[in-house]
Amino acid sequence: MSRYARQMILPEIGAAGQARLTAAHVAVIGAGGLGCPVLQYLAGAGVGRLTIFDPDMVEESNLHRQPLYRMADLGRPKVEAARDALRALNPQIAVKARATALGPQRAEKIAAEADLVIDAADSFAVSYILSDACLRAQTPLISASVLGQTGYVGGFCGEAPSLRAVFPDLPASGASCATAGVLGPVVGVIGSLQAQIALRVLLGTDAPALGRMLTADLAELSFGGFSFLGTPEPERPLRFVSADMLCEGDLVVDLRGEDEAPSPISAGAVRLPGSELTALEPASGQRVVLCCASGLRAWRAARDLQERGFEALALLAAKADG
Repeated sequence: MSRYARQMILPEIGAAGQARLTAAHVAVIGAGGLGCPVLQYLAGAGVGRLTIFDPDMVEESNLHRQPLYRMADLGRPKVEAARDALRALNPQIAVKARATALGPQRAEKIAAEADLVIDAADSFAVSYILSDACLRAQTPLISASVLGQTGYVGGFCGEAPSLRAVFPDLPASGASCATAGVLGPVVGVIGSLQAQIALRVLLGTDAPALGRMLTADLAELSFGGFSFLGTPEPERPLRFVSADMLCEGDLVVDLRGEDEAPSPISAGAVRLPGSELTALEPASGQRVVLCCASGLRAWRAARDLQERGFEALALLAAKADG
């Protein structure tokens, strides 16, 4: 009996739908709590090519919510351990492992080459970088976020508005799973929803999967959602760049102190705490690039500068730079 017999019984799949899945290429950014269920279910469904991007190593603190990994994987690159687990699960598919961070230039290439992109990274800078790249390439992006026992998943770009359209501003807090905690089944549920939406997009089912947001509060066992089709794109988006995209004439401002980053992001960067940005006086037309670890401080500083009339602004998140 075929490996995929049970799903091929479904009228929206059949032999034609299974052939579409076999021919599909999905890029998954992040092989952690969200990425594990996404990868397991896409591999199980027979998506023909999976490319995984994640720079991290397997740690013991990952294991309560990342069931692709075992104690024997501790210290290994996540992408390599995930690749091996997926090949053992389904040797009929191709899996590529990329143990690297994501920067804007790499995101452009990913969006251009993949049929669909999954954002399973625990970084809002990565989410916005992917959204920008997928919007330009018209590639569907399935993005999700989890904190504590709540989360959301949405289908962006392609024929739908971008993540920026729904979230034009970054969150007030830079909290993450590492700082605020997370319960394993919550990322399992949200990651599984990402996989379900991805499969519906790849299959081209009649019910629209893009332009919809699903929300979950699993502490209260409640679900919600809404459509964001028709939401306009922001008029003055703040774009992320990478260190290798800096230009000679840029005024690069590193908001990190020496205790946080002994070396500035570039040789010509100016170290300047956010509280001292009022003294910033770039030359006429000069681009100001603001750098911090996650991008959140840079975003807030750039918003303040926009209110003062600055227009040529860019952001650099050192942790997401690749």
